[in-house]
Amino acid sequence: MMSSLAVIPARYASTRFPGKALAEICGKPMVQWVYERTAASSVDQVCVATDDSRILDAVKTFGGNAVMTSPSHPSGTDRVFEAAKKFLPDAEVVINVQGDEPLIPSGIISKLNDLMKSVPSLEMATVAVPCPREAIASNPNVVKLVLDKDSNALYFSRSPIPFLREGGVSPAMLRHWGIYAFKMKSLDKFVSLPESSLEKCEKLEQLRALENGIKIRVVITDEPSIGVDTPADLEELLKYIRTANIS
Repeated sequence: MMSSLAVIPARYASTRFPGKALAEICGKPMVQWVYERTAASSVDQVCVATDDSRILDAVKTFGGNAVMTSPSHPSGTDRVFEAAKKFLPDAEVVINVQGDEPLIPSGIISKLNDLMKSVPSLEMATVAVPCPREAIASNPNVVKLVLDKDSNALYFSRSPIPFLREGGVSPAMLRHWGIYAFKMKSLDKFVSLPESSLEKCEKLEQLRALENGIKIRVVITDEPSIGVDTPADLEELLKYIRTANIS
């Protein structure tokens, strides 16, 4: 059976919300919420990848695994790769779990992990959520994607894809959820590739994979999650947790 590792990249520096990994949510830092939900999934091991000793110490305090990584990585994926090679170099499946989604469902992580383990030929996988066109089409901060008949990604874009021409029939639009699963060999290949032309254009690193022939299988789900990019997002999250009585 393939071994799997989930890595949670967590920088301290953030333009819109410095130190958000340590932001307190009902008595626990955000990174602990993400860690506990990830650890409750089917992955074999979990670790946090950070470039800051404050986050490292916080993770150790609640009994989690953490790895110090270079502060100069251009992306979270590069940080994940360094952490994986340090913490569990024999891992065959590596899952990049975003550190700013404290309510991420464990089941989503398990679905990706189980898929990657059960299909040896898969190089990479991610998640998408069906959304009404009117809810996301005009928002460039929401990444959309389209699939082939085998549920592999054809393209990701900040534009409204597929474009609905007058008289056309619109399928449900798909919103990308930025959690990625890699085979270790594919992750090694991905981080060694130069930034691609489409990636530079749309500022979406997953396009680097597609431009270089790496297929990305997409798991469709309707499970909710709430990302935290700003202090205002955190306030909304806290209201939701109190209303839903989540712990």
